[in-house]
Amino acid sequence: MRNRDVFRHADAEETLDEKPSKSQRKRDMTAAQALGEQLLQLKPDVLQKMPLDEQLLETILQAQKMSQHEARRRHLQLIGKLMRSADVAAIQTAFLETQSSSVAATRALHELEHWRTRLLTEGDAAVGAVMSVFPGVDTQQLRQIIRDAQRETEQAKAPAAARKLFQYLKRYQTP
Repeated sequence: MRNRDVFRHADAEETLDEKPSKSQRKRDMTAAQALGEQLLQLKPDVLQKMPLDEQLLETILQAQKMSQHEARRRHLQLIGKLMRSADVAAIQTAFLETQSSSVAATRALHELEHWRTRLLTEGDAAVGAVMSVFPGVDTQQLRQIIRDAQRETEQAKAPAAARKLFQYLKRYQTP
């Protein structure tokens, strides 16, 4: 009889190892709900591109429209429940990609802003450095835009040429 008990005990350990603990399941549910809450911050067109099933997508879009705290909290719980049956890893990966791409886009805009400011303050002295960073830029056209922007600044006009300079550099920025 003892041999049978040993085998039963070994089988029970195997099933315990395969099944996550209640605490682990609770942590997973909380993490899924937190991811759902982060998804609420995304725009609908970005959500459309994510690997979400239709019911989960609709629930998220409805929750975005809610302003009452308690209704929004209950909807978040529903999102967490729906996330349990969804592929959380794929959704997490897609969410992180959207975050990293927006960070990269912001960084690129800051770089353009830096070069525009440098060109407007240093003038022709910075053109050589810009040529190495933005290949293919027409030097003559770049200098003309810089002169127009500097003239606008001196005359206290609206910075139309400065905006044009930004757009011109953006055209030649490598991704």
